Amino acid sequence: MDDAEVVAAFVLHLADEGHPGLTVDARPDLDNRDSFDIDAIAGPFAIEHTSIDTIENQRRDGRWFADVVTPLELIFRERFPFRLRLVFPHDGIARGQDWQALQVALYNWLDGHAGTLADGFHSVEAPGVPFTFRAGKDSHGTPAVLFSRFEPDDTSLPDRLRTQLDRKAAKLRPYQERGLATVLLVECDDIALMSPDRLLRALRRGYALQMPAGVQRLWYVDTSTGSPSGFFDFTDDLVAPDRGETV
Repeated sequence: MDDAEVVAAFVLHLADEGHPGLTVDARPDLDNRDSFDIDAIAGPFAIEHTSIDTIENQRRDGRWFADVVTPLELIFRERFPFRLRLVFPHDGIARGQDWQALQVALYNWLDGHAGTLADGFHSVEAPGVPFTFRAGKDSHGTPAVLFSRFEPDDTSLPDRLRTQLDRKAAKLRPYQERGLATVLLVECDDIALMSPDRLLRALRRGYALQMPAGVQRLWYVDTSTGSPSGFFDFTDDLVAPDRGETV
């Protein structure tokens, strides 16, 4: 979903939750040609939206990963009478590699070795593949060849959130001074790694029981299913006393 669709869905949510008739009245970012501005004004609310990655450069790296493995998943979808999962290092597919040659190397390994692989997980070093990967075979599973990546050891989320949200909050401060209720809407579409609890813990670590300057309410929206599947008001929990949580 694009920014406007997420914001519109959020305004409808507010309308259903105690603000009947609330609609988007203006989109300052589209109207203001002189500088960056907020995404929407809806009744008494000034709303700014941003989307975040659970892991640094997650969406970019995910596109690279999909570019390499999706054709192979399609080619081998009905080739084998067993289920095979290949798990790569998170940063295994990187800028500067010859991805076409990597696809050929993976194709050759699958074509020549997958059929004789024993059930269970194995560490694999394949010719032409610049990293070691794990291969898990299940002769009784639903036939498919699936690719995934290990979750990296990335503790950067609290710092990245603070940098990104402070930049967004700066656009809301003038509207707070004008008497509007400022809302920062944080979106994530990561179905595998993100959850409301994880994001809240990272925000609490990044902001130490404070709201970003200029923000009066902070909401999280989950778009991992392709459309908003949940809106979570973090405002009170974000400034509540520490519960000894870690990210």
